[in-house]
Amino acid sequence: MKYVTSVERLAIERGREKWMAEGKAEGKAETLSRLLTRRFGPLPEWVGPRLQGATADQLDLWADRVLDAPTLLGVFDGH
Repeated sequence: MKYVTSVERLAIERGREKWMAEGKAEGKAETLSRLLTRRFGPLPEWVGPRLQGATADQLDLWADRVLDAPTLLGVFDGH
């Protein structure tokens, strides 16, 4: 059985937390993509990279705007 130091345990925990946060953001991006498509129709090519590069907080903000924004750009720019 391999001995794991406290430093290694901390690194493993931080890696796990980062992996979980990335997975959560990825799920939010997928859901937001579905909502945007449902509301505005087929999405232009620029939307995918923007969703994938966003933070979880940014994705939450955009998701909040989906129902009220008059245009697709309005979701992202707040107009």
